[in-house]
Amino acid sequence: MHCAIQKAEVLDGAHLMQILWQDGTESFYPAVWLRDNCQCPHCYLDSAKARKFLVESLDVNIGIKDLSFDRKRVLITWPSEHYSEFEADWLKKRCFSQQAREKLQRELFFPECQYWGSELQLPTLDFEDVLKNDEQAYKWLSSLKRVGIVRLTGASNKRGEVVKLGKRIGFLYLTFYGHTWQVQDKIDANNVAYTTGKLSFHTDYPALHHPPGVQLLHCIKQTVTGGDSEIVDGFNVCRQLQEKNPRAFQILSSTFVDFTDIGVDYCDFSVQSKHKIIELDDKGQVIRINFNNATRDTIFDVPVEKVQPFYAALKEFVDLMNCKEFKFTFKMNPGDVITFDNWRLLHGRSSYEAGTEISRHLEGAYADWDVVMSRLRILRRSVQNRN
Repeated sequence: MHCAIQKAEVLDGAHLMQILWQDGTESFYPAVWLRDNCQCPHCYLDSAKARKFLVESLDVNIGIKDLSFDRKRVLITWPSEHYSEFEADWLKKRCFSQQAREKLQRELFFPECQYWGSELQLPTLDFEDVLKNDEQAYKWLSSLKRVGIVRLTGASNKRGEVVKLGKRIGFLYLTFYGHTWQVQDKIDANNVAYTTGKLSFHTDYPALHHPPGVQLLHCIKQTVTGGDSEIVDGFNVCRQLQEKNPRAFQILSSTFVDFTDIGVDYCDFSVQSKHKIIELDDKGQVIRINFNNATRDTIFDVPVEKVQPFYAALKEFVDLMNCKEFKFTFKMNPGDVITFDNWRLLHGRSSYEAGTEISRHLEGAYADWDVVMSRLRILRRSVQNRN
């Protein structure tokens, strides 16, 4: 960042520090925040990038006893004679102005969102390139965050390829269906995905209180007829729903729905959760869709008079998803791996005919968004340093 300090002074009875920067901007820092974030070895463990200083030891009304500075740093002495030093770049990055805070949040969380419908140009990269090349891996994960889906081509036609992607980002998300799972027609299926029937638009695993953030599906074998994949940008559909029917949006973003999943796979399980189908953050922005009609429980914990309005709102939402302008249809080929945002996209599948042999086989896995975002930040730093 290479910021230069022009002037630093203490204001507000020593409870606030003001910095005037060479670029003409100014920043203000509360004394209590500066003391809390002292970077000396006594207060901060640099090897772990973690604070050692305890809140129990913090005087929340602390003032600055003495202040000095040069172009590259600020030096503070506290009433206890403790001494803190802050680099100019470090301070500038953490400026409390709204513009600076928004910029830093964009850098940390990659909030850019590219909405789409049937016109989607499916981002496509080479599987081996993503495994071996940091720039391609960065392109993969940044596109996944922005668009919500990326197709990787050129994987082998055998099991284990999604495990390689798991290792590329860090590790996969273990669920009751295992580290990986096989989507194919099964006798006495313990999941509707393990049948040949049509799958309507859904997100995976809302029966968990923390549904997996990213899904990976590798096509090992594909049926000749049927088995087409359908996807829809749930965030885009939510925007349309809120505009077209605000009441339906309000119901789906405020009503807790029960989900359940009971059976045996990796181990035996009896899972229950409660989710709002449209989950909002504190600013009213959609951050997650939780909807799987197959695992939506028969138990519905709402007053009786709210049942029919809920169904009317849900039907409106599902009908919007199925409008041809919003959904994108494609067919996976053997060697394709689709990776997509399970909190944003809803996906489905057309039915296909059962045969005496397995005619369609996908291997699936999940990853947690925290793991994916961690790798994305590391890859960005690697790519930027290289350039």
